[in-house]
Amino acid sequence: MADVNSRGMWARRLSWLALTLSLGGVAAALIAGVGTGAGAWPYGTGLGALRYALYAAVSGGVLAILAWVMSRRTGARTGMVNALALIAGVLFAGYLGRQVATARSVPAIHDAASNLDELPQFSKLTVRADNLANIPDEGRPELAAMDPESRWKALHRKAYPDLQPLRLALPATEVLQRAERLARDRGWAIANVDPRAGLVEATATTLFFRFKDDIVVRVRPDPARAGGSIVDLRSISRVGGSDVGVNAGRIRAFVKDLQASAR
Repeated sequence: MADVNSRGMWARRLSWLALTLSLGGVAAALIAGVGTGAGAWPYGTGLGALRYALYAAVSGGVLAILAWVMSRRTGARTGMVNALALIAGVLFAGYLGRQVATARSVPAIHDAASNLDELPQFSKLTVRADNLANIPDEGRPELAAMDPESRWKALHRKAYPDLQPLRLALPATEVLQRAERLARDRGWAIANVDPRAGLVEATATTLFFRFKDDIVVRVRPDPARAGGSIVDLRSISRVGGSDVGVNAGRIRAFVKDLQASAR
């Protein structure tokens, strides 16, 4: 009997350890994000902390399974604790796993545009100095032989062939106003609205890590359609090498909403 009680005690301790690791991993990830956003440490430190947070959460999930097996044998009532630890570990691992999978499915670039032949240019906001400094060649000799801008465009065209100029049957001045409203509705910080140049410049900030991405929307009259307009966007992350497809996704979503507003 004493042996059973001892094993039950260890099952309970293991359950609480599992919960501590799982929830601790989630909490560490949140702290890493909030601290990075607040400028308490460099973004690389915050991202690096996610790895150890993931290790903790996954370990908690594994221990929760072991604790559940032990509790079944000893009759220890730890089912709720084990369930919480396992759920927290699985959800957190699943979330980060999706991010990793997405990162591996797109090139390690951080600059996306809907028009690579006539790139939208910023007027007030500035492009980061190292924007094209570390464009990967992915081990392909044909890419390695290119200059950085050509290599970026080649990777971009392959990964995001759907990003194209948007043509609307509305005057450029009206489309620019709609674009500005959409940017404000998204909570972007507007840096510049220039009707003469047909530009809206803004900055989007992510929720936890507070990463900042700069966006320019360019609206021009369409020479092929009287009273029509052509819209192009560009979105650039201020830090990091890969944006995990965020900038391209932002352009897609904005184009979709702008197109819907023009119907």
